[in-house]
Amino acid sequence: MSAPAVGGGRWASLWGLALVPLLLLGAVLAYLVATGGGMKALQGPPVEQVKIGRVTLPERGVIQVQVVNDGPQAVTLPQVMVDDAFWSFTARPAGAIPRLGTATLTIPYPWVEGEAHKVALLSSLGTVFEAEIPVATLTPQPGRDLFVRFGLVGLYVGVIPVLLGMLWFPWMRRLSARAMNFILALTVGLLVYLAVGTYLDAQEFAAALPAFWQGTPAVLLIALLTLGVLLALGGKRRPEEAPLGLSYRIATGIGLHNLGEGLAIGAAFALGEAALGTFLILGFTLHNITEGVGIVAPVVRQKPKLSQFALLALIAGGPAILGTWLGGFAFNPVLATIFLAVGVGAIVQVVWEVGRLVARNTAALGAPLVGWSTLGGFTVGVALMYFTAFFVKF
Repeated sequence: MSAPAVGGGRWASLWGLALVPLLLLGAVLAYLVATGGGMKALQGPPVEQVKIGRVTLPERGVIQVQVVNDGPQAVTLPQVMVDDAFWSFTARPAGAIPRLGTATLTIPYPWVEGEAHKVALLSSLGTVFEAEIPVATLTPQPGRDLFVRFGLVGLYVGVIPVLLGMLWFPWMRRLSARAMNFILALTVGLLVYLAVGTYLDAQEFAAALPAFWQGTPAVLLIALLTLGVLLALGGKRRPEEAPLGLSYRIATGIGLHNLGEGLAIGAAFALGEAALGTFLILGFTLHNITEGVGIVAPVVRQKPKLSQFALLALIAGGPAILGTWLGGFAFNPVLATIFLAVGVGAIVQVVWEVGRLVARNTAALGAPLVGWSTLGGFTVGVALMYFTAFFVKF
């Protein structure tokens, strides 16, 4: 039985009803723009908001400042001060910066290697926007040698410690069922710590974004959407693929977390803070060895091929290489925020799946879900991550 045909007159009536609210809304908006909602008498001077993005030193005697107009109106920046002295500069594009527009200011200034400098941008209305160069040094430029060295740093921080952690796999295979349940609970603890840490890192990058990106709620929404998509996809998987598939999902979540670690290392070297960068390399390398245990825990009763171990290590540790390149050569806080928010959702999804595995194993052992064994494993997992993180927090 076919649906009744809709006549042309009925379609016109349907679209007319849909357009009426929009037309009325346009009339209301026009009135508000013309009259200011009757509040024009209370309006003060216009508000100027400029977000200073990245300050780079591409060559000796040159400072470049990238800015975004984050305010409701166009902003003109006619003056620039460096270390409390006015300096000439060029802007690209020149002239007023429109709302949500960007510009790059190039300032010829004899900055001194290793010293701190302060840059201040003055708007036509006298508003001052400041940025600091903590340690002046040439911004790394893409080149084969530096590209390889940054890649090796990512390898040391991401892939190698994860591989070393996986070497506990033969020992884990000899453990009893109760001991393995403890290890799985430990994995949940590791992942919960990583989810919290990744969320805080994402919020830190989001705070540096212009206000129109709405970074704080965006992190939460992206994480929730990622979690929902992964849970929906997880409902279609075959049960016999669960252990190895779960290891791959753990590796993916950890990989997105390690991307943030690479970004932090690359950005530290780009800002001239070499001592901090070296400190981060040592700390993250130690911190990440525990991740290998969590990745192989679900497959301890399986016989994965060596190639699968290698692929798992690459998925978990490889993003640290990518992060180091991005942080060192072309740091982008928007992409960093998005990647880390996706990582939060991915890690929470594997926490859910490993938690279900712990619940099934605990039930098979005839023990309560929240007992000394599972609680102890969870606590040890969180404690391992917390105390090894001492090497990268100060």
